[in-house]
Amino acid sequence: MTADIIPHTSPDAHQPCWQEQLAVAIRDPAELLKRLNIDPTQLDSSDVAQQAWSIRAPLPYVQRMRKGDINDPLLRQVLPLGAEMLSVAGFSHDPLGEEDANPVAGVVHKYHGRALLIISPACAIHCRYCFRRHFPYEDNTLGKGEWQTALDYLANDKSISEVIYSGGDPLAANDNFLLWITEKIAAIPHIKRLRIHTRLPLVIPSRINKSCIHWLTATRLKIIMVWHINHPNEIDLSVEETALSLKRHGIELLNQAVLLKHVNDSTQILAQLSEKLFEIGILPYYIHRLDQVAGAAHYDIDDEKILQLQQELLALLPGYLVPRFVYEQAGAHSKSALSLPPTNTL
Repeated sequence: MTADIIPHTSPDAHQPCWQEQLAVAIRDPAELLKRLNIDPTQLDSSDVAQQAWSIRAPLPYVQRMRKGDINDPLLRQVLPLGAEMLSVAGFSHDPLGEEDANPVAGVVHKYHGRALLIISPACAIHCRYCFRRHFPYEDNTLGKGEWQTALDYLANDKSISEVIYSGGDPLAANDNFLLWITEKIAAIPHIKRLRIHTRLPLVIPSRINKSCIHWLTATRLKIIMVWHINHPNEIDLSVEETALSLKRHGIELLNQAVLLKHVNDSTQILAQLSEKLFEIGILPYYIHRLDQVAGAAHYDIDDEKILQLQQELLALLPGYLVPRFVYEQAGAHSKSALSLPPTNTL
């Protein structure tokens, strides 16, 4: 139910609404390369990777890619590659052990004080490094009438003060459903905050419309929206206007990025990203080491290089613009910091 797309008429005949933009997202690698004036023979074999997990790239995001550049950092995040089919030691289908932290359908509960809801199995964009690319969504996709068990789980655990909307992408669900479930959660007294992890306002900025703002601001819950922006080129004027609109409505904006080889593994790129995020009201919060999910090993960066990037960023930026470098481990009680070695001081 939550993955359904309910179309509505765009207020501007020349500006498609977000559902229309989602419906016409590129699903064929050859079409994507053609739009970018790239010869498909530059690629390694990607047909098997495409069959295993199809491409999805909305046009507003594609328009930010550099034409003629097979190494464009946005393109590299969404284009299927033959390297995805390699079996690499340490990379698995469930790198964070989420199947063991799935107490009832639709709920992932790993950390004290917060629980995550799989609001929608759908995504607006298929990031090739996604740690949930093998997640059992078929067992965690609920109809409206099936959500009561998940809501009862939240209500019965008074240690939970924060609920996290995730997926897929929670904003792929329709706003009527999102209003309904948010009001249900707000009726649970011990829950104070709602955190929304999403990439949709980045890839299709028109997703943040009046009906979305309505449910975001309709309850007593403190709302935090965590964006997922990996490269400064992903931010254009439409993204900036969307972020500033959310800020004007009192929504806290954070960003978490993933370190990806040949995408953002550069001190200058990460510094530009932090600066650009802060300019549009988004606080750089986390930089994640790549989760070791099967199919994504070609994005991996070794810890020595990551710590070097962290040290260089600390020297380059004020502290509030340096995100925390972290990684996740199955069974851990929280995210773990990637720490620099201690320095000798007198």
